[in-house]
Amino acid sequence: MDEALSILKEVARSIPETSYGVERQMLIGDLVSRQSQEERVIVKRMFDGFLMRMFEITASDIDIGGTGARGYIWYRIHGSKKPDITLPTFTHDEMNVVIQTIMLERQRQYLFENRNLDFSYTVFHADQMYRFRADAYFDLDQLALNMRAINATVRPYKNLELHANVTKIVSLVQTKEGLILVTGITGSGKSSTLDSILDLNNHTIDAHCVIIASPIEFVHKPDRCIVRHREVGRDVLSFKEGAVQSLRQDPDIIIIGELRDPDTILTALEITDSGHKVFSTLHTSSAVESIDRIIGEIPPSEQERVRFRLADVIQCVISQKLVPSLDKRRVLAKEVMIATPSVKAAIKNNNTGEIYQMMSESGELGMTTMEQDLKRLYLSKKISLETAMNFANNKRRLQQLLNLVPQGD
Repeated sequence: MDEALSILKEVARSIPETSYGVERQMLIGDLVSRQSQEERVIVKRMFDGFLMRMFEITASDIDIGGTGARGYIWYRIHGSKKPDITLPTFTHDEMNVVIQTIMLERQRQYLFENRNLDFSYTVFHADQMYRFRADAYFDLDQLALNMRAINATVRPYKNLELHANVTKIVSLVQTKEGLILVTGITGSGKSSTLDSILDLNNHTIDAHCVIIASPIEFVHKPDRCIVRHREVGRDVLSFKEGAVQSLRQDPDIIIIGELRDPDTILTALEITDSGHKVFSTLHTSSAVESIDRIIGEIPPSEQERVRFRLADVIQCVISQKLVPSLDKRRVLAKEVMIATPSVKAAIKNNNTGEIYQMMSESGELGMTTMEQDLKRLYLSKKISLETAMNFANNKRRLQQLLNLVPQGD
């Protein structure tokens, strides 16, 4: 640690006070590239030590650098993010050096040009491989970095506690085509859920799965499936190009990491329409919002066509949240919409507001609303009433379900 701190101070001292903004970061990049291999390894080992500490304190994320961090190393533990006062503090330039040291030259150039960089990072420690999803960005001209630990194992599919009808939809054994969405805000466990679903298929059917993600998180070990991992920016230029190219690779399952723009959405609908099973994610907090978001992203002149196409291919939407539990951990709360004929008709007729009621009345089919699932978690004594109310999309509806207000109000 002391040796690494000494190297950082020496590099920081050589940075001219007259340089600012991106030019200053580019100058730091030049200084880092001129360091000896031994010096870079020493700084990297210190940083890797901060990452390994995540597993000691059961942290999901680490944040460093930028004006907002105030020189501290921050960790998110069971949902709460706090600085670790037992670790050293750093100046802005020292953290700029650390962040640039763990990057490749081409990654630094991309960061300077785009002001943001998504990448994956791997640490080999005690004969084990630990992987992290990273995002580097600018914070008032300083570099900041978030890294999230990627689970070394896949959560067993049965732990998702999904209805048998949902399992039939996500399983290639039962259903060969269709679009399945897993939605939720950042940090809600969407990637983990997709990994569990892919793992289920990997162990139950002989097939070919293509994952297009930014970045690739969990690396699946092929079992009964060939599993291709294509990272945007490294193996393929974009989600759209990866999806289009996958059609020429004889896939059975295509996972598109995120439907983040109209082109990717239209491509996902096209490849699903061609008879493939497609999974993807959206940053939305409910099933109905997910349908509305997809249609709303499309230019108005195309929306009616897309609405009908989406209704034809959509199979299931799982919207989820990670909710603080009474044992001071987090538990999965989820909303499930299955595309029954009634749901498909509501989408085609632009009556998505009717879908929530359909979900609330179709529990025997495997559907549930977020409020019904929060009620389940509360009654099973996994979460508090306050937590249930805080995470409800429709607080009034949850109050009615819990008989806290009259049903007619």
